[in-house]
Amino acid sequence: MPLRVNTGRRWNSVKVPSDSEWIVYCNELSRKHYCLLIFPRRDTSRFLSLVPDTVPLSSLMLPGTHDTMAFYGWPISQCQSQSTPLERQLHAGIRVLDIRLAIVDSRLISYHGIYPERAPFAEILSTVHTFLTTPSTSCETIVMSIKQEDSDTRRFSKLVREEIIASPGGLGMWYLENRIPTLGEVRGKVVMFSRFGDNGYGWDNGAIGIHPPIWPDSDKLGFTWNCQDTMVQTQDWYAIPSFLYIPEKVALSTNILVANRDSCPTLSISFFSASSIPLAFPPTIARGLGWPQWGIGFEGVNTRVGKWILAQFEKCEENGGVDRDPRFRGWALLDFYEDPLGMVPLFVECNFRGRKSGEEGWVSIV
Repeated sequence: MPLRVNTGRRWNSVKVPSDSEWIVYCNELSRKHYCLLIFPRRDTSRFLSLVPDTVPLSSLMLPGTHDTMAFYGWPISQCQSQSTPLERQLHAGIRVLDIRLAIVDSRLISYHGIYPERAPFAEILSTVHTFLTTPSTSCETIVMSIKQEDSDTRRFSKLVREEIIASPGGLGMWYLENRIPTLGEVRGKVVMFSRFGDNGYGWDNGAIGIHPPIWPDSDKLGFTWNCQDTMVQTQDWYAIPSFLYIPEKVALSTNILVANRDSCPTLSISFFSASSIPLAFPPTIARGLGWPQWGIGFEGVNTRVGKWILAQFEKCEENGGVDRDPRFRGWALLDFYEDPLGMVPLFVECNFRGRKSGEEGWVSIV
């Protein structure tokens, strides 16, 4: 079956036979020149099975979704397509969940700001448990950021604990230490990243997982904090003035994912999402608008990020291959992650580039 290239985008995944061992990307260099990049096809539902237990989560590239359950409220509150429910996200390779909750009638329900997103926390927990206890995917781990979207701090913290205890797997399937674990420590578990509960009220020894002490609102330059011996750098500039700031947003969000080989242990967390009224709605920022390849409209964040990753890989091939592979590490959270198709496999492939035995906990090259 011949390769079929759709040149309607600046880059895209190329359709190949379903049983092919390879995935192919076409990156547009100019109007008449294209570059094909070929990578091994990896099973996104269980890609972490190929990573050694000794690798810390800070040395992985974990794709995530911003406002994971925000399927409603278009165009202001919706951040994910209704065709990508949580189960599909997990099998697609999403490993960082951004769960935002509020108390409704003594239950926790997913919310985005003041907009109800309908899914009960109990339902989310059940879906995650099923994924992590299915034999083919029990080798995986999931980072779950839990953010409070209402103001009753103590009651919220108490309800999170109670609903986890009542869910399948209970507290036993959660990693609750405030440090960055290795992958082997958390296979089959959920790593809590708590954006609630200032002092861990209602939890044993106040243990509520990885707990950032600060989270400045929409800090353009990002911020850093320490999680024991790991420096965590975070980029969450979301209140961009308009779509004209997309290039700057992309530059800031991608730069922190380039790992410094000689630095101290570092976890980079990058939100590729943005929203402001009326010129930067989430769907527009993520997907772009119009037909930019014809000079009508503009490219969204996702297309630009994919092009950036492919360009770095292309430079690597030009400069000599594996030993000079760029190291992209961190947790990358996207809106509308399937638009364009091929975004998540690109992030997954970053886990197998720039690796050397003995570095970053890597004991062998896969």
